[in-house]
Amino acid sequence: MGINEFVMNYEKEIRMGFFFGMLAAIGLWELIAPRRALTVSKTVRWVNNLGLVFFNSFIVRLVFPVAAIGVAAIAQDKSWGLFNNIEISIGLAAVLSIVIMDFVIYVQHVMVHAIPVLWRLHRVHHADRDFDVTTGARFHTLEIILSMGIKFTTIVLLGPPVFAVIIFEVILNATAMFNHGNIRLPKNIDRVLRLLVVTPDMHRVHHSVEDDETNSNFGFSLPWWDRLFGTYRDQPRAGHTKMTIGIHKFKDPKLVSWIPGMLILPFKGGMSGYTINRRSWDKGTEKDV
Repeated sequence: MGINEFVMNYEKEIRMGFFFGMLAAIGLWELIAPRRALTVSKTVRWVNNLGLVFFNSFIVRLVFPVAAIGVAAIAQDKSWGLFNNIEISIGLAAVLSIVIMDFVIYVQHVMVHAIPVLWRLHRVHHADRDFDVTTGARFHTLEIILSMGIKFTTIVLLGPPVFAVIIFEVILNATAMFNHGNIRLPKNIDRVLRLLVVTPDMHRVHHSVEDDETNSNFGFSLPWWDRLFGTYRDQPRAGHTKMTIGIHKFKDPKLVSWIPGMLILPFKGGMSGYTINRRSWDKGTEKDV
């Protein structure tokens, strides 16, 4: 059995195994060495955040008849995409595919902050008043559908090896749970790690209520894009234990902590812009975001 055939046959088991494995590992780490004290009941947050994840998974299966690796297999069979039409080793094609797809995620993340109607969807992720492993998988259903559409388009245009797609999805899922973890890392280890991967302290800045900090550190897996494009911020101005997580104007627990509220949150409040990479900041000014 070739690697592509193995991945096709066991795709669901691979993804679910890594998902629950990382969830358990980071969740245990959070209990042993938490970085911050939680402000909302952990039970309420976990039940509703993970409940939204399972709801989204069900909807995605209904909307999309095939998964990402299925699209990659179709692209390969029909010779769609760059790497299915040039002479390149499969190993190099896999590495380049993973890096390029990660860059697309970075661009997508910037986009959902820059375009007001998309920010409405993405603010479900940011409205979480705490920051832990479940935050990394908490997204509005419509944003998940949008993300899948972008991913499928990227695969069709790129033509990545099938096994590279599952590797990318496992890495993205694992690093998203890691860098949203409410976990404590020694400063010297964090300093080295964030040269290779987005760390919890690096990404936590992005979940600040302050607009200039929220519009920084967009990377999910690789930290290089933020440094390259000037969206990197080393630390939050208030420090990691004192900074405020969430969105200024969305604090009602029924709206930000329960599934029904999360589903209607994009349709609450006014429409406004959300300036990317903003560096100005006015203390006490609440933005309508």
